[in-house]
Amino acid sequence: MSAEEKPLNFLEQLIKSDLEAGVVEKVVTRFPPEPNGYLHIGHAKSICLNFGLALKFNGACNLRFDDTNPAKEEMEYVEAIKQDVSWLGFSWDGEERYASSYFDTFYEWAVHLVNTGKAYVCDLNAEQAREYRGTLTEAGKNSPFRDRSAAENLELLEKMKAGEFEEGAKVLRAKIDMSHGNINMRDPILYRIRKQSHHQTGDKWCIYPTYDFAHGQEDAIEGITHSICTLEFADHRPLYEWFIANLPVPAKPRQYEFGRLNLNYTVTSKRKLKQLVDENYVDGWDDPRMPTIAGYRRRGYTPASIRKFCEMIGVTKADGVVDVAMLEHAIRDDLDKNAPRAMCVLRPLKVVLTNYAADKSENLTAPGHPQREDLPERTLSFSNEVYIDADDFREEANKKYKRLVLGKRVRLRNAYVIEADEAIKDDNGNIIEVRARVIENTLGNKPEDGINPKGVIQWVDAKDNTEFEVRLYDRLFTDAAPDSGDKNFLDFINSDSLVTLQKCYGEKGLAAAAPGEVFQFEREGYFCRDASEKTAGQCVFNRTIGLKDSWAKIENK
Repeated sequence: MSAEEKPLNFLEQLIKSDLEAGVVEKVVTRFPPEPNGYLHIGHAKSICLNFGLALKFNGACNLRFDDTNPAKEEMEYVEAIKQDVSWLGFSWDGEERYASSYFDTFYEWAVHLVNTGKAYVCDLNAEQAREYRGTLTEAGKNSPFRDRSAAENLELLEKMKAGEFEEGAKVLRAKIDMSHGNINMRDPILYRIRKQSHHQTGDKWCIYPTYDFAHGQEDAIEGITHSICTLEFADHRPLYEWFIANLPVPAKPRQYEFGRLNLNYTVTSKRKLKQLVDENYVDGWDDPRMPTIAGYRRRGYTPASIRKFCEMIGVTKADGVVDVAMLEHAIRDDLDKNAPRAMCVLRPLKVVLTNYAADKSENLTAPGHPQREDLPERTLSFSNEVYIDADDFREEANKKYKRLVLGKRVRLRNAYVIEADEAIKDDNGNIIEVRARVIENTLGNKPEDGINPKGVIQWVDAKDNTEFEVRLYDRLFTDAAPDSGDKNFLDFINSDSLVTLQKCYGEKGLAAAAPGEVFQFEREGYFCRDASEKTAGQCVFNRTIGLKDSWAKIENK
């Protein structure tokens, strides 16, 4: 192994061994989301893993929607998931697939289990079923309907299919072992009555298979060789294998588990994320504070940064919590290398240059990126009125303050040295304008009188610029584990997770920024032009991430 090669993770080792031993001829994996919400950062790890394994071993990866629960599924989620996978840079094998495409086969296999005495129709209601199921330390009890004949079960199953019973009246269960140490093996449910229209099959079905019954069989139909799941499915593997062993499936897939991605300061439960959306704590699934792939995309994260993050955290057999600062480092590193630079003023204060003619203007140039010659230079308008940030001026300051002070000099970045002469105030004593002078011949040069500026500040021409709204996004939660234990995650929502600033000004070239394009606003951070339809026709920039980790100081206190 060369110094550049990384050691194989345990899944890569397993697949390599299977290929070398001839256990499989071609690797086929799958990414099987349920279309009941938008994908989050945890799904990104699974996407990168499943598609990455297929790429590494010259195999194929299917995109399959496990759409067995029409009560919670919508086509909006299907389309969003397809967009997310493509945006991350992956292509699935052939057309996208659906569990619902196999419903006829699933039903045939359910009939097969009934005919072989391995499934029965049960009339216990939900509460009774829980009582009969037992606990982790106590065995369950057989259902009083467990010994129905195959003929009776088939008749009842057909009536369930025909819609002759109400929801909850009956279920189809596998007949395995009610005393099994693994609760998942205690006669699990195969079919439920749900009289709801399905986004793919319409009103054809009023009974739907459970995820556990469908999942392994989907894998078998598609010829999946390595069915890779997160660790919470480890206890379901015996059931997965029982179905494969007891049905006439065309292939024998194997399930393997890896540690899921858990991020601190983050909630990834779909139910809780949906609650944030439904109760208007955020502005939709793609709100830039959400840990959804759509939210990260709208915030200005790049596919490369998320793939890099998933590579950094690796693949293990154990669950753990990853510091969200690692994800933030990945995007900072990516944007530092690739984002073009621009200047903006978030809290504008006008500076009038009294010795620069009011009817004069000129175009100055600045590099597109300090280390990237391939990025074009920017053109900056300059006139006798400019905006600087209000925090960059003081009437008096100590020597540590390196910005504009009355009687002192500062350089306007990529432009002239100026010296402040006067602060104009309103009736309440607030500074509303600064009068200053341009020091002659300082464009690209030091002052000829030898009095050098103390610092450099950003600026924007007050007469020729781009006005926009800025949304300063931050972490959505103030607690590192907002939904752990018995905590109510809503109690830890960060009230400063969104600060909106109006009438911000940037270089005139920013008006042509494409939706989704990210810039480093010098000294401010990385900002993305909002790409949402909600802001169509407006110029809005979202803060992707600050230049430095502002949370590190808080956490170290």
